[in-house]
Amino acid sequence: MAKIIITNSLEKEINKKFKKESVRIFELIYSLRENPKKGKELGNVGRIVIKEIRYEGFRFYFITDGVKLKFLELKELNDLLIKFVAMSDKKSQQKTIEEIKRILKLFGEVGFD
Repeated sequence: MAKIIITNSLEKEINKKFKKESVRIFELIYSLRENPKKGKELGNVGRIVIKEIRYEGFRFYFITDGVKLKFLELKELNDLLIKFVAMSDKKSQQKTIEEIKRILKLFGEVGFD
């Protein structure tokens, strides 16, 4: 089972925007524990891959180790870390992806608290 981390700022943003519906979103996010290969790949910075999952008109972005994700079987992904870092709507999708890439290039994974 993969380990899921949600940045504090993203968790607050989800709770503020979706209120009661946030429970469904967190269920969707935590479903990646069992199926970490789920989501659409958007790009990568070095070994780190950027992926998204969708909920209605919103996208939730996460980063993970692309090498492990690509080559290991599901049962071998116990030590895989998936970190959710941002969300956007369709209009600001490209801007958000570019910002994630910029932060990864400058600071690596530690750029996301």
